[in-house]
Amino acid sequence: MVCMTTDSGANVVSALRVNSWTRLPCYGHRLHIAIEKSMRDPRIDRAIGVCKKVVRAFSNSWKMKRALCDAQDQLKLPKHKHRIANLMGIKTAHDRFIEQEKAIRHVLDADKKCRHLIPTWQDVDVLESVSKVLSPLLKFTDALSGEQLVIVSYPKPVLALFNSEVLAVKSDDTDLTKQIKTTILEYLNTKYKEDCVDDLLILSSTLDPRFKNRYNDDDQIKATVSAITSELIAMTVEDSPAPGPTTTAAMATTAEGGAGGGGGGDDYKAKKTKKYFGSYFKKHKAGGEEALATAIEKEVKSFLLIPEVDSDVNPLDWWKSQEVHFPRLGKIAKKYLCSPPERTFSTGENDVTCHQAALKPDTVDRLVFLAHNLK
Repeated sequence: MVCMTTDSGANVVSALRVNSWTRLPCYGHRLHIAIEKSMRDPRIDRAIGVCKKVVRAFSNSWKMKRALCDAQDQLKLPKHKHRIANLMGIKTAHDRFIEQEKAIRHVLDADKKCRHLIPTWQDVDVLESVSKVLSPLLKFTDALSGEQLVIVSYPKPVLALFNSEVLAVKSDDTDLTKQIKTTILEYLNTKYKEDCVDDLLILSSTLDPRFKNRYNDDDQIKATVSAITSELIAMTVEDSPAPGPTTTAAMATTAEGGAGGGGGGDDYKAKKTKKYFGSYFKKHKAGGEEALATAIEKEVKSFLLIPEVDSDVNPLDWWKSQEVHFPRLGKIAKKYLCSPPERTFSTGENDVTCHQAALKPDTVDRLVFLAHNLK
């Protein structure tokens, strides 16, 4: 097993630690915690509080709802099918509030009892700053959650994308926007910089034909090639059959036949193979692990030299088609790129219930496999 993807539950983390299993934190869960940390600001708390009060005012008055519809028609603003309460949900609330600000102001200003709920320009600026950070994150997480194949090679490229594009600080950002972006990036970069997790992410992204060494420096490339070579040598040694008693008996029988009496010597001489002319030009191959290490290193370097494939290509399908060219490297690639996503455990939770608690592990494995592969 390469790793397990889990949330930050203390019982799950302890279970993995007891069994000495590598834990890969769920990226969506970490991102959610990072956003929560970045929102701990009095200005944001006040702006969100104003939004909640406005929602409460519109939810409890059908007259204000009707007045809002009239204002939307008058100002030619879009009417959303969502209820006004759903309009202020934390992310969509910011965008919808800014979008409907003029209509909301018009309705609140017409009612003397609700004029105190009109947001100030500082509140609007805060909401715009928050929306500027959360809007690209919402689009990105929607795209990621719709991905059918989420594997271990994703977190490192996603982190690089966040640092360079999605959450990169721009010149026109407000101080609050810069603060939120910096807080989110610092949290994510810190949590994924642990030694065992970082090594796993580097290795898996290198084996992904879509990314390879795009996000690795020279030292990381050398260390990764060395780690892949060492692991492949260990895998090859484990798979190779060890000389057993049958082989030893056969060697002993051959030796006895060559040294035995009754014309055995003449027969042994007659069985000597004849040397052909071409055999004089054959080179002696280096034996043992040195030759294997050299062959593996050449295979890894050949893989790294070929161009990266398109980002929409399934890496497992690509390795299956290229297995002839990279027979050894394909084994370790399937190992590191086949780690199941967290949703697999949710499927297992649906199968193993209080009414089906006596299922055997093999049965559960088959049920999870069928749930993910039957169409």
